[in-house]
Amino acid sequence: MTADHPSAPPGTSTQQGAQTHQGTSTQQGAQTHQGTSTQQGAQTHQGTPAQQSVTAQHGGPVHHESVLLDEPSTADLRAKVTQAWQEFARALADRLADLPPGAHVELTLDPTASGTDDAVYSVGVDIEADGRFAARAVGNAALPQGHRLDRAAVADMVALGWSPPGVVEGSGDQFGLHCVAGERTRLAALLSRTLRDIYGAPHPAFLVYLIEDADGEPLPGPPLGTARGGSDLVREIETELEEALAVAGADGETEVLELADRVRTVVSTMLRSDSDRVQVDSDGDINIRAGSAMVFVRVRDNPPLVDVFSPVLTEVEPTERLYVKLSELTNRMPIGRLYCADDTVWASIPVFGRNFQPTHLMLAVQVMTGLADELDDRLHGEFGGKRFFGEGDKPVRRGEHRTGMYL
Repeated sequence: MTADHPSAPPGTSTQQGAQTHQGTSTQQGAQTHQGTSTQQGAQTHQGTPAQQSVTAQHGGPVHHESVLLDEPSTADLRAKVTQAWQEFARALADRLADLPPGAHVELTLDPTASGTDDAVYSVGVDIEADGRFAARAVGNAALPQGHRLDRAAVADMVALGWSPPGVVEGSGDQFGLHCVAGERTRLAALLSRTLRDIYGAPHPAFLVYLIEDADGEPLPGPPLGTARGGSDLVREIETELEEALAVAGADGETEVLELADRVRTVVSTMLRSDSDRVQVDSDGDINIRAGSAMVFVRVRDNPPLVDVFSPVLTEVEPTERLYVKLSELTNRMPIGRLYCADDTVWASIPVFGRNFQPTHLMLAVQVMTGLADELDDRLHGEFGGKRFFGEGDKPVRRGEHRTGMYL
């Protein structure tokens, strides 16, 4: 890390009912196009997995799906993939019908399986108190260069029914839409189309989902087709830890795996990466990029503690208005806190190291990555300062007042 971004906090341990493009319409159950993937509804664009194409002998772009369907042995591939998406969408619509107010659904394209590196393509749904659905989809602000949506892809999103980032209240830098309770089938189809046609998920098996109640606890239920549930990830982490403990015991090195090793195992499993490939800086902190923000995971020995934190803004002027804002936001947070020190706004969530629980660290990392990426944009628009990955950000001059950020 650089001196500009200290690694530790000082002193702290719908539109048109989802009607699609030209000549097609969203069919219930995420029924796919009857044409080829070169139709406007699945038109590729540079950056996302859906944009990748191969070059034909005559130099023209030919989509992977077309190449596969030219082979007689894979002639039924389209039907099988279509069926998988239809089953996924039906299962998703059924789950949406049973979820209580306050529940949250997150669907993510696995970046390791899809080869999208640091780009995390995801959609989410919140069930509001009146039973309506508030949906969000990742926008370019949270995607790294080379993986962002081009104009054609953004137009495809709008044609599907999404409003551009910032248009729907509370959507921030994400695409947004609202649906009434009776539109769960349409919503499930729209989400499936977004993940498949825009974000480029080749098959539901490449998706990871998490369904939680208002308290962040997993909600049991039938699987969403071939997609993988977040609870599977918990079991995977527990298995990895058991294997690591067994190896440590066999080597006679220690009876209990060191806290730092446990933390590294949890984080690497969440990121779908080998533990020795997790990014660690010179201070020993694990680095996790979250859109325009950076999240750090630090292990402390005395007392045993895991600190999940983020420098949300640097070079920001500490004012009474800023302190009041941070206090209000902290009071509304279920866990963690926000504060300003040394002209930096910090977000921090501690996890007890004694009797370490992997699920507690998972929750802290999930909350912090979402929190930091959303708050740095909002606070930057109101108070200035610099975001960790904010291109062209300039600190506010002393005495300058900003009225807010308008998207």
